[in-house]
Amino acid sequence: MKKIVALLGILTLTVSCKTISSASSDNSLKNAFKNKFYIGTAMSLPQINEADVKSVEIINKQFSSIVAENCMKSMFLQPEEGKFFFDDADKFVSFGEKNKMFIIGHTLIWHSQLPKWFFEDKDGKDVSPEVLKQRMRSHITAVVSRYKGRVKGWDVVNEAIMEDGTYRNSKFHQILGDEFIPLAFQYAQEADPKAELYYNDYNEWYPEKVKTVNKMVHTLKSRGIRIDGVGMQTHVGLDTPMLAEYEKAIVSYAANGVKINVTEMEISALPSPWGTSANVSDKVEYEAKMNPYTAGLPENIKDEWEKRYLDFFRLFLKHQDKIRRVTLWGTTDAQSWKNDFPVKGRTDYPLLFDRNNQTKPVVEKIIQLTKEK
Repeated sequence: MKKIVALLGILTLTVSCKTISSASSDNSLKNAFKNKFYIGTAMSLPQINEADVKSVEIINKQFSSIVAENCMKSMFLQPEEGKFFFDDADKFVSFGEKNKMFIIGHTLIWHSQLPKWFFEDKDGKDVSPEVLKQRMRSHITAVVSRYKGRVKGWDVVNEAIMEDGTYRNSKFHQILGDEFIPLAFQYAQEADPKAELYYNDYNEWYPEKVKTVNKMVHTLKSRGIRIDGVGMQTHVGLDTPMLAEYEKAIVSYAANGVKINVTEMEISALPSPWGTSANVSDKVEYEAKMNPYTAGLPENIKDEWEKRYLDFFRLFLKHQDKIRRVTLWGTTDAQSWKNDFPVKGRTDYPLLFDRNNQTKPVVEKIIQLTKEK
């Protein structure tokens, strides 16, 4: 009889351990947010090729949505006119399908990381408006059609509006004026009528930029051209923006009938020479004071950084009815572009997982936020 009781005790303990283990394995960001919004990450080529095994494990466990960090930009997809390179993008989409993720395409029309031929004729001069329209249509149609029904949402136009509300003086705007944005959305809609279509930008809380983006959204809708969301990149620091002005932007965009997509989030703990910027053409000379934490963050800065993440996620949860997804721009600190921007060679700590693929304590605290009433 004593042996039976002992065996039952062992069996109960085993079952309990399995239950605890199972509960622990479910303690992920994607499970915590599954009834609220998608939680995503940007994938680099080593992750897409599944060579970076440890970070791929993190992606599979923690995230429900993915976006390609670079391989779907036009300079990589169509380096020469009419000659497409889809190998990396194909692997990225297959990875998302295999792991049942909400796949985002980034980005169709952007003035940066774009092949030079896009705007030039055989003599190196600007192409005519009609030629540029044809090239835009050809590129968008080829890319979106290839992944029709597989890529669920597209950043159709990226970073076209300045902080003062004016349009960026890009070649797209020089040749086609404001019309290049409606055309891009029209071409994308025609290529995949069911895919979600977004406008994406940084410093997206600046009041004049908010006004112009909202006006653009209204113009598209009034012409029967679909736009489903505004992408708020959310490249932020410890001080900028103020949470109240960021919240005001969320509310303003949502009131215009579009979903909010937090598309490229990270929080830098390092000082910036000019405030928050994500314009990859901005570079400054190296200064030691811009790279102060090469051996790790001091405890007071780490606490400030963690509080900042929690404040943002509280805000996202407060407005979860308006938010489609929250995507981090990378998985681990080792992957982050912030290590080299705006000063080459910096050591930054902007993401939720560290350089050794370890989960930072803030992740569990973010998960706990989802359980609060």
